[in-house]
Amino acid sequence: MTRSSRPIPAQVRILAAILAVACVGLAIVGSVTFLVQRERVLAEVDQRLETQVESLQTVASGASTPAADDVGAATASETLDIDRYESVAEYLHDAVARLVPGRNEASVAIIDGTARYKPATLSGFDISDDAALIERAVRDTADGETRIGTAVTDDGSLRYIAIPVEMEEDGQSGVYVRAVNLGAELEPVTAAMATYVLAALVVLVAIGFVGWFVTGRLLSPIRLMRETADAISITDLSPRLSTQGNDDISDLSRTVNSMLDRIEGSVDVQRQLLDDVRHELKTPITIVRGHLELMDPRDAGDAASAREIGIAELDRLARLVEDIDLLAAAEADSYAVSDVDLESLTARVGELVAVIPGHTWSVEAHAQGVVRGDPDRLLQAWLQLADNAAKYTAVGAPIEIGSTLAADGAHLWVRDHGPGIPPASRHRIFRRFDRAEGKRSVGGSGLGLAIVDAIAKGHGGSCTVTDTPGGGATFTIHLPPTAAELPAPVRAGDVLQREAKA
Repeated sequence: MTRSSRPIPAQVRILAAILAVACVGLAIVGSVTFLVQRERVLAEVDQRLETQVESLQTVASGASTPAADDVGAATASETLDIDRYESVAEYLHDAVARLVPGRNEASVAIIDGTARYKPATLSGFDISDDAALIERAVRDTADGETRIGTAVTDDGSLRYIAIPVEMEEDGQSGVYVRAVNLGAELEPVTAAMATYVLAALVVLVAIGFVGWFVTGRLLSPIRLMRETADAISITDLSPRLSTQGNDDISDLSRTVNSMLDRIEGSVDVQRQLLDDVRHELKTPITIVRGHLELMDPRDAGDAASAREIGIAELDRLARLVEDIDLLAAAEADSYAVSDVDLESLTARVGELVAVIPGHTWSVEAHAQGVVRGDPDRLLQAWLQLADNAAKYTAVGAPIEIGSTLAADGAHLWVRDHGPGIPPASRHRIFRRFDRAEGKRSVGGSGLGLAIVDAIAKGHGGSCTVTDTPGGGATFTIHLPPTAAELPAPVRAGDVLQREAKA
């Protein structure tokens, strides 16, 4: 069994990316700077070498023609005309004597392939013994053209210029060579780059320390979020994230907390629903089982009685399942929102409730206007209120329905003249399987008003109950004004929060 490799922490990956970008940036800046400075130095060296061509024509001299070994300080300048010399050797002798190399420079006069003259005063370095350089200079100038090149010698990398010198009367061939030590010329640039590299390393170390601290602070809410998520279980959904600050992480924490609130509310309501359903199922199951156990199979009357009781209880279970399905649908995102004409909706409800027996139904008010909603769901909720009023109102008592439209929205109401609902019990009647008197006095699953409340909340409204003048209860569905945007249908967590506030 192979072990999976441990993932690289996000803090390490972020810091590595920052350092990589910083390294690339510093390397590019350093490389460009070095190359620019190097090319500038090389250009200056080439310029100095190219001036040697003119220097062979005009050289510094004293007031009188100096001897071959006299290379004193220059006080004037005169033209060193090759036509005034009888041989190439004499001309190159004077040229070498008068053109004293500067620092990091060297010169030599070559006669017929042999190094003949070198400066008596060496302020630079000596190249007269470098046979490879001399041979190369002679070979490069064999065609009579001046050449500039670079050679790697024991003294380092040299940039040189080779100038051929010839006279028609003299059979000798000469070459004047001037060389510059590139390593020495580039030494300031190299030292600057070494300093830059050290400074870059210090900067990278500083970026590493600061980046580690900053990324740690930025990722700490995420680590806390992970720890909180690990601490959450089905038995404990209470842990929450800290929401201090006003940045994206804080907004994410608030969103996660809101999500956890909804999940916790949904789980709690589901648990309550399961407990209620289990309690509701126990009674019919117990009744059916008890009658079956006591039934005498040989007694046809006893068997028929047990059969009738069993069918009745099974019908009640079927209605319970159907009501649970209706409640789930009312809480689902399945609303077909459109413009609903209140007058037409009121007339339709009046037609449907008129067939409910045992009561005198009347439509007291027809609202003139339009609301946004699902007409089928609103019809379902209104009829549920009418059915609920019929169950709890004495036979023969009148029941009125009606609708009104005001600035605060639409009102769909059902008014009965029954026993009414005590104020202390009104917060419980919209709960699942709950009733004002706490026990069953009529048939039903106890989910009717919970369905109405879910539909009302799904439309952004609410369902309330008030006293009817003279006795009874008035249930009203409040819908927001048409301009208001409808929220998503009520979730289970919203029901739990409403009950907790109540």
